[in-house]
Amino acid sequence: MNSPTLAQTLFLTAQDMASMVHELGLASTLAGLADAIEQDYGRWQDFDKCARVASHSTEGVIELMPIADAKTYAFKYVNGHPRNTRIGLPTVMAFGVLADVDTGVPDLLCELTLTTALRTAAMSAVAARALARPNSSSMALIGNGAQSEFQALAFQQLLGIREIRLFDTDRAATAKLMHNLQPTGLRLLPCASIAEAVRGVDIVTTVTADKTNATILTPELIEPGMHINGVGGDCPGKTELHPDVLRGAAVFVQYEPQTRIEGDLQHLPADFAVTEIWRVLRHEAPGRSHDAQVTLFDSVGFALEDYSALRFMRDAARRLGYGQWVSLIPELSNPKDLFSLIQPAAKPARPMRAAAQRHELAPA
Repeated sequence: MNSPTLAQTLFLTAQDMASMVHELGLASTLAGLADAIEQDYGRWQDFDKCARVASHSTEGVIELMPIADAKTYAFKYVNGHPRNTRIGLPTVMAFGVLADVDTGVPDLLCELTLTTALRTAAMSAVAARALARPNSSSMALIGNGAQSEFQALAFQQLLGIREIRLFDTDRAATAKLMHNLQPTGLRLLPCASIAEAVRGVDIVTTVTADKTNATILTPELIEPGMHINGVGGDCPGKTELHPDVLRGAAVFVQYEPQTRIEGDLQHLPADFAVTEIWRVLRHEAPGRSHDAQVTLFDSVGFALEDYSALRFMRDAARRLGYGQWVSLIPELSNPKDLFSLIQPAAKPARPMRAAAQRHELAPA
């Protein structure tokens, strides 16, 4: 990359991100994202936080997720439209920005569709390392769509999961996942029902896409000691877990004000006790208290994780030489004269006109 001017922004396309992940290696990328997330949750109090701003429609939702510390402002634009796949578009699409707090100059503009899947999986693994039973080796993966491979690989690479039991109402989705994960060494077992998939596993991950109040997990399916990673319930009216599943578990969340609106927690009263995960990661609150306890991470995705992912990808791009510099804001010789950007430059006289004038003015 050429050296940027003060006002230029590093732009990373979807292909840039994919190429970087290939060069870094998927395992290293997931580990790097998990480390960045843990570091940033470790300085929770440094961030100016709010719940995301959402615009809901019949078919889906469009959201803006902002966050900032004293140096860097970040936001993600993201949607969730489950019917998009019928017209050849992903259910989730996103882009993000990092900007300098002191000047407001955007430092980075990049895709976050692929990166959101990676950071969501990394966050799941960060939470599970703190909440699941040590030496967990098996997981049920309910919902085998676009996010599922990333979840499976994060749990394999970062927790040592060796067996994954699969269920989706769409058998083609399960076949797709098994094809994609065939080279990984995971033991993949397709199941005929949710009950078959969750029986005897250490961890259950739910990552379904439909915008409905579903009951993917019900109390009779939950066994002592399970850790539940509830990923798919992430907006009002979109849940996956029966309320009694939450009542029977120790529940952990990212940012309580947001999860009470969007997560499976939306079914329960405001005084239902939960623990924000940053407190566990900072050793200010206990995670799992005993092997038989059921733990539940009500994951809705939080802007801090996008901040972590954006800074990780920006640093990797600078180190590896990916992206291009673009001018999102004008560069002016006089920064107080914005109008000069559209002011016509003084044009020289047209040659033919000048020649005619000379002829007219020449002495007889």
